[in-house]
Amino acid sequence: MYVIKVGGRDGNDFANVAEGLREVRPSVVVHGGSTAVDALATALGHPPRFLTSPSGYVSRYTDAAAIDIVSMAMAGRENVALVAALQANDVPAVGLSGVDGRLVVGRRKTAIRSVEGDKVKVIHDDRSGTIESVNVGLLHGLLASGYIPVVSPPILDAQDHLPLNVDADRLAAHIASSLSAKALVLLTNVPGVCLDASDPSTVVLSIPRADLTAHLERVQGGMRKKLLAASEALAGGVPRVVIGDSRRPDPVRAALRGEGTVIA
Repeated sequence: MYVIKVGGRDGNDFANVAEGLREVRPSVVVHGGSTAVDALATALGHPPRFLTSPSGYVSRYTDAAAIDIVSMAMAGRENVALVAALQANDVPAVGLSGVDGRLVVGRRKTAIRSVEGDKVKVIHDDRSGTIESVNVGLLHGLLASGYIPVVSPPILDAQDHLPLNVDADRLAAHIASSLSAKALVLLTNVPGVCLDASDPSTVVLSIPRADLTAHLERVQGGMRKKLLAASEALAGGVPRVVIGDSRRPDPVRAALRGEGTVIA
């Protein structure tokens, strides 16, 4: 059992990933869609806004309008595109959001601290959440029938049953832990964890889990979330996480061979 997460920023190649997935079974695919969400939000006159926590993590501000946009872009356009790419490669895929079948349930964050200038503000109307449970029975049922589940945010709020936004890397980590996956593969648009984000030659080939905290303090942007997700997956019993490049040929099997940054 493998869990593969495909990034949603420009440069990630859904078709390329789909071609290699035909040989990696059983597996569950999770995907992001940040670029699509940003583009749709701008087109609809609700430009994206981001929050930076005191610890330096950047997240999307998701008010009532933004969660609708996340749902349309992630569970709509991006999920359909990836499922279609898999079908084109004779991979029987089923698209799901975390809301479908109560696949992923969580709790809304009632207060988020955000650094703005030299002040820390508390945001109360954000509709992002913390994952509490994964419906593994639903996933096992699909897998037993020969399907590959393709999962995206949003997830379901356990209290008011409304959609909540979550980070797709951390969603993949929770699913991998819940399924006792052999490995979590996080595919992105760079070769792996790079010491200099602008220089691919600085890629780190291996990170022992004991060194994860030190690397978390060295990287910025989306890679911090990937390392946080890796930490959560390892803590949840997943033996190995690989951060690899979705742009290279056969990226999933390349990552499983250790081509990228291996964290264990």
